[in-house]
Amino acid sequence: MRIETIRIHNFKAFREAEMTDIPPFCVVVGANGSGKSTLFDIFGFLRDCLTFNVSSALQRRGGFREVLSRGANIEKDHIALEIQFRMDIGGVNRLVTYEIHIGQNKNRKPVVRREKLRYKRGRHGSPYNFLNFENGQGYAIINEEDFSKEEEELTREYQEIEPDVLAIKGLGQFSRFKAASAFRQLIENWHVSDFHINLARGSKDAAGEYEHLSVSGENLQLVAQHIYENEPKVFQRIVTAMKHRVPGIGDVETIQSPDGRLLLGFRDQSFKDPFIDRYVSDGTIKMFAYLVLLYDPHPHPLLCVEEPENQLYPTLLWELAEEFRAYAERGGQVFVSSHSPDFLNAAQLDEVFWLVKENGHTTIHRARDNTQIAAFIHEGDKMGYLWKQGFFTGANPQ
Repeated sequence: MRIETIRIHNFKAFREAEMTDIPPFCVVVGANGSGKSTLFDIFGFLRDCLTFNVSSALQRRGGFREVLSRGANIEKDHIALEIQFRMDIGGVNRLVTYEIHIGQNKNRKPVVRREKLRYKRGRHGSPYNFLNFENGQGYAIINEEDFSKEEEELTREYQEIEPDVLAIKGLGQFSRFKAASAFRQLIENWHVSDFHINLARGSKDAAGEYEHLSVSGENLQLVAQHIYENEPKVFQRIVTAMKHRVPGIGDVETIQSPDGRLLLGFRDQSFKDPFIDRYVSDGTIKMFAYLVLLYDPHPHPLLCVEEPENQLYPTLLWELAEEFRAYAERGGQVFVSSHSPDFLNAAQLDEVFWLVKENGHTTIHRARDNTQIAAFIHEGDKMGYLWKQGFFTGANPQ
């Protein structure tokens, strides 16, 4: 499944914004403070709503007043998020829409004013609501894949839930609610990568989280060891990619110290013994970490990567962009934020969006919709060069 559209209303800096026809690999640029992290936090917010509830998700971000866009009426206005994604239901690739409206009740407690999930049952007609809740009350269709029945014959299961709890939190646990379950899994398995080289270096305790690379990458050695021992073919693919992407790398291995701690060893093609990660360049470790993330045996369906260019030599950015694109082609979806014209040079016209913040509110623009940028690209110019030259109005890289 792939997210195609995001519509945002009154979520922090995004008073009214949308992204449509989103590609599998998407690059977002913009000035500091323009809202790149906020855009990614939409997925984090939804995951917190699912894991806990809407009240908790808002509180983690300062409360309803802080999340609601500046200038909105806290008494009357609401936060609205709409996400459209494609998935197979009943043997047909369908466009599914999930939307929530979040406001406050008379006691200023957060409530889900509206939550809907809909898609078309056939080629014609309007999308049908398979989940429809307002203020904690509503229904879900429990035989949504029975397309032989007319809409009025479908079975509705009515429920009453806490007004600040998402209906898909419960329904998404059951496979019979196919669209709700798929969307819940997408959001729960969303991953943001904000890699910190200083946390990834050095020896690590052999005990800890090892199934997936963490947000900051401090468990890199544990994940590498786990893949090496349990998925040797996958580990060899990572090593092969390292040899291809980083000149001079001959091999990568995990090393266990006498006290039981784990280290990474990188073997240069000119030397017999490996160098431990303490003596290896930041860029080499970071590239290896991204490859561990991208070749995860159980990959995340949605990745958001913040500023991957830090500590990487400019020529490696082309290589990394190719790896992100390959991950997307294998079935995942990747959003990347960047301040690097060199990274942007590796992006294609259809893959680039930029953010502009004016008067406290952010709007989203797309490179392919700008006729001047599109014309230059078709003539052979590179995206990053155009950005540096000021063609991305309101989002210069200075």
